[in-house]
Amino acid sequence: MMGDSTMANKLIFKVVNDNISGDSIFEPFPEKGWGQLLPAFLTENVQVKNYAKNGRSSRTFIGEGLWQQVIDGLQSGDYLVIQFGHNDASKEKVDRYTTPEEYVRNFTMFVQEAKAKGAKPIICTSVARRRFDQNGTFQDSHGEYLDLARNVAISEGIPMIDMYEKSKEVLTRLGDEKSKSLFLHLKPGENLNFPEGKIDNTHFNERGALLMASLFLEGLKEQNITELTGEIKE
Repeated sequence: MMGDSTMANKLIFKVVNDNISGDSIFEPFPEKGWGQLLPAFLTENVQVKNYAKNGRSSRTFIGEGLWQQVIDGLQSGDYLVIQFGHNDASKEKVDRYTTPEEYVRNFTMFVQEAKAKGAKPIICTSVARRRFDQNGTFQDSHGEYLDLARNVAISEGIPMIDMYEKSKEVLTRLGDEKSKSLFLHLKPGENLNFPEGKIDNTHFNERGALLMASLFLEGLKEQNITELTGEIKE
């Protein structure tokens, strides 16, 4: 698996200072990536290697040598799950922004080099951010990068799981208020990792990450990828 922070492995615990005793304690870290929790749904016959990293775009994933690590370890028969877009589309963050043209080139390279090694790439569109207007209407936040990813999958003839549309459907069904339960929304004092509280509409808590992972499995079934769906736990 390769992608950004929405997919990445997060800390299980973090050492923090207890407010009362002043002692250092292990506090559960509330943020989770959906790739991190995917193994919970799969049998021991499937090994999940999650190379996703916080803040990475397709461009910086290549530039930092992470893609080289992936392709070096990729073997014939492996499945490669690709999900970038959150950071690629961030024009205001010049350290990670990727132009649409470069994004397409990067995705095409990922797919073609994986195929050359006998691997089986799967493109995922980015999961949706929780963003509603004052009338409670869902707002898009990924623009043309969604169609760019979809079009690479079509042109390369590989499976595409539309995580954006799947997650958008969940968020719109839950609505503005109830959808908060999937994201990193913490009240002051609720978790010592974020003593002042936290409102994050991009990153998931455990419930949200588990739900996103289940949407991916739903997509595997829709794409009839039986080698993997046959390993989903009952």
